[in-house]
Amino acid sequence: MSVRRVRASLPEQSAEYSAEYSAQVASDPAHGAARRRDVTVVRSSCCGCLPRAVRLKFAPESLERIYQNYFRRQRQENLLVLAVFAALFNGFVVLMCAVAFTRDQLAMVVVAAVGLAADAALYALCRLQLLRASPVLRGAVPYVLWLMIAAHVLCYAGLNHERFPHASDAVGWQAFFSFCSFLALPLDLAPLLLLTSIACGIHTLVLGVAVAKRFEDNLQGPVLARQLLANWMLNLCAAMVGVMSYYMADRKYRTAFLEARQSLGVKLTLEEQSTQQEELLLSILPKHIADEMLRGMKSQADQNEVQQQQFNTMYMYRHENVSILFADIVGFTQLSSTCSAHELVKLLNELFARFDTLAEEHHQLRIKILGDCYYCICGLPDFRNDHAACSIMMGLAMVDAISYVREKTKTDVDMRVGVHSGTVLGGVLGQKRWQFDVWSTDVTVANKMESGGIPGRVHISQTTKDSLDGEFELELGDGGQRCEYLLEKGIDTYLVLVPKQVANGLRRHKSGTLSNRNSNQLINTTATNGSAASSQSTPTDSKQERNKMVEEQVINRRLQQELLDRETQQIMKDHQINPLSLRFLDAKLEEQYSSEKEKRSGAAFCCCIIVLFFITAMEVFLDPLLAVNYVTLAVGEVLLLILTVCSLVAIFPRMFSKRLVSFSVWIDRTRWARNTWAMAAIFVLIMAVIADMLSCAPPSLRVFNSTSGPVLESLGGRGCADNPRHYSFMAVMSLIATAMLVQVGHLIKLGLMVLVVTATGAVNIYSWRDIYDVYDYIQFDSNRTSIVPSKYLMTVMIIVMMIDFYLFARHLELQSRKLFLWKMGVHEQKERVFEMRRWNEALVTNMLPEHVAKHFLGSKKRDEDLYSQSYNEIGVMFASIPNFSDFYTEESINNGGLECLRILNEIISDFDSLLDRDEFRHITKIKTIGSTYMAASGLTPESNTNEYSNRKPEDQSLIERWQHLADLADFALAMKVTLNNLNKQSFNNFMLRIGLNKGGVLAGVIGARKPHYDIWGNTVNVASRMESTGVMGNIQVVEDCYDILKEYGFRFIRRGPIFVKGKGDLLTFFMKGKDKPRNSGGPVTTALPHQVGDH
Repeated sequence: MSVRRVRASLPEQSAEYSAEYSAQVASDPAHGAARRRDVTVVRSSCCGCLPRAVRLKFAPESLERIYQNYFRRQRQENLLVLAVFAALFNGFVVLMCAVAFTRDQLAMVVVAAVGLAADAALYALCRLQLLRASPVLRGAVPYVLWLMIAAHVLCYAGLNHERFPHASDAVGWQAFFSFCSFLALPLDLAPLLLLTSIACGIHTLVLGVAVAKRFEDNLQGPVLARQLLANWMLNLCAAMVGVMSYYMADRKYRTAFLEARQSLGVKLTLEEQSTQQEELLLSILPKHIADEMLRGMKSQADQNEVQQQQFNTMYMYRHENVSILFADIVGFTQLSSTCSAHELVKLLNELFARFDTLAEEHHQLRIKILGDCYYCICGLPDFRNDHAACSIMMGLAMVDAISYVREKTKTDVDMRVGVHSGTVLGGVLGQKRWQFDVWSTDVTVANKMESGGIPGRVHISQTTKDSLDGEFELELGDGGQRCEYLLEKGIDTYLVLVPKQVANGLRRHKSGTLSNRNSNQLINTTATNGSAASSQSTPTDSKQERNKMVEEQVINRRLQQELLDRETQQIMKDHQINPLSLRFLDAKLEEQYSSEKEKRSGAAFCCCIIVLFFITAMEVFLDPLLAVNYVTLAVGEVLLLILTVCSLVAIFPRMFSKRLVSFSVWIDRTRWARNTWAMAAIFVLIMAVIADMLSCAPPSLRVFNSTSGPVLESLGGRGCADNPRHYSFMAVMSLIATAMLVQVGHLIKLGLMVLVVTATGAVNIYSWRDIYDVYDYIQFDSNRTSIVPSKYLMTVMIIVMMIDFYLFARHLELQSRKLFLWKMGVHEQKERVFEMRRWNEALVTNMLPEHVAKHFLGSKKRDEDLYSQSYNEIGVMFASIPNFSDFYTEESINNGGLECLRILNEIISDFDSLLDRDEFRHITKIKTIGSTYMAASGLTPESNTNEYSNRKPEDQSLIERWQHLADLADFALAMKVTLNNLNKQSFNNFMLRIGLNKGGVLAGVIGARKPHYDIWGNTVNVASRMESTGVMGNIQVVEDCYDILKEYGFRFIRRGPIFVKGKGDLLTFFMKGKDKPRNSGGPVTTALPHQVGDH
């Protein structure tokens, strides 16, 4: 079978199709790394005569098979309704035979009773799902039911009218069940067409043979042919409308299937993002901190009005009996001189990622990376008795790992490791750039243990030694000789001797974890400016294809399970409905359901046009000279066409005026308008039928004698009066048209069907009384007293069919409401995904800058993968509170230092809040280091520099290029004002010491599993020295910054040359404030506290 792919740019007339069948689920449309799950719709070219939408198929074939299984399962419920229809038909036969019972009707009664029992048995088997275990039997049920119905109809036509066959016998029932087969049987369209053709063909053959045999002496061939052709018009009408009903059901369920697949995509996205969020959070924050922060963010967002708290929220906990490890790369300056900046970040990324792996193996929690310094802690958050031993093993492994770097780079790099045990306060300070950190005097001691250590050795304190159980051999470390702090505190130190078995184990570990992981790429990299550098090779096409197939199989299995879960879910029980009207008791939900656009209403009106055309064709075959038939056809088709066009205009908006399109949309979305439009269509149809019936005059008769007595014979032309039953079958077609009105509720359908039955019944019983009496007299002769009069038989038949269609209308509305609730569930899942995405992005951007997070979020990176970006014009600021260390104490009155950190949290939070101001949007907080606040400007795209601008740097003025640096200077001044205000409120005297610098930096994310964003370069080092060599209460800058910032109105005093390690003497300046123009044009000086005066 050849298939043709439907292009994305479909023609205008398929706008509805295009909108309904576009099913693309992206994990995150905002990010390039989003996973896309596309469903392609193809259409087979094997059945070109069928409407295009009927031939829709999904690609790949596996997805189409899943849909077909889903479609058949959904129509299994319709199978129960069809079994009820068959039972009602047999009940109708038994009732009609019982009313005028004779011995001749015994066989018919027995057959109908047996059929009724068989229908009930089949209904019970399906209802109780007793055939679920056998797919073969379950697949045979539709064919068995069809065979039973075909046998019922043929037996009714053969046995009930055995003595007096007529071309109209059981034709109405045959057309009814032909339509219902398309409506309810869970089969493909081709088998349904074949079964319907077989049933109608056999029925026509039986009628033709029976009638020809009865009138073999006086056979009027042309009359019989016209009657049989009239029957086929009814059957064709039923089949064609049945195909449309199948098409509409297929469209409805394909839409529901796509929504289910979309729901699955949403679920997978939710799972991925939840996992990603958790991994990202837990890579930076311990679980207990992350959980509390997430709960705090959500609870704060749920509150309508956030109550003003005395303090900002602080997530801080005390942890005792832990070991803190500090490790610094000795010779880092020499190493950095042997490779470029990108290669240096590449090396740090790979090395620290391996340190993270070692940390997991040795039960360490990585706290932070500070340049080339790595520090972690053991025993947090869960206590471990062997915390000291684990930290020492971690230190030994790091020393061994750096030896491999030394071999590869041919430099004298080494690790200096210090370990101390004690108590820490662990948590997060501030409101932005959350990073877990620890504070305490013991943390300071651990830091000094590292700085007072020896390269290539693990240096531990007396406290750590006391926490060991003799696992390691130690020697005196004499740390006090290398570190004044250790000497002042009188801390005894030791160096760890590496036992031979430990050394062998570390070598094996190195061989397994370093050499086999593409270690020849330690330095070599092809990273380029402004791009993400990765050593990951591109998979081969075959591998990608296999991965795609495996993923498709996984999605298909999940989709099948999702559909099964839907079917077993009692979704209607969770939403109360009125048992009579089926309306939701929730008024808001009912309003949403009522405003849903019905996309198949145009097809329903087309059915009315088809019905009117075919019943007119039937009338033409029976009475071609009746002029009223042509008039009602013309008028009715025009009116129905107007109604149909008004309904379809919304689907083809470009072909009609905007006013007409708006009117069509209003009809689709307004319940009473839809109901009115549907009632108008049925009213036109039934009026055409009634007009045709009332225009039929009673036939002319003559009486002649025969051997059996006087006989009546019609003198008409074998027209409408000789075939009154066919005109009652027009009501059957009208009921079918009413059943196709999917845009109206079951009660409206019931009202319309009652109108059809009442009008037709009134004509049959009153207006056509004489016609039917003459028909019965001629057809049944002297036996007419032993049968139910045709006028009543036809009316009861229509009533039974009305009951059948009403039951199906209720069933269909329940299904529609169930699909609506599933759709609402998908919408709610989408909302949860979007909410999760918002939380995810909020958390990520609180750890990474927003422009970096857009690259980082949603991507699956290995530990060796790297994000890096070069910048040429960046401002860097370090701001510390030197006298906070004097304020910090761990006395009980301060809750072990917790209350001191609460004050620091307020300070940092107030600094963070400044970043929310529009004038500081170009400033990015990098991190906090103890009581030091680090920020940079020019890193964001909004800064309009560093290749973010459309203009070249040489085309921009100095003022334009360095506006972000001026903003950073303003931020530094604002920080001083903010701290001064806090001092007044808390009666403290904290002072800032700030250093500024500008120049080029390299920014990047180190470690994919434990991402850490930082900036490196000479600019950063000088900015740090400007802070450390500065004076409290002042902002120190180098001459280059002074030359730029004075152009923005900042005021400076010259400090003079100062010595900076690695740079020699640098000329520096203190920033005193900023002059702002008065309204009158004169300058005004911004008053700032703690400034060094002019001299």
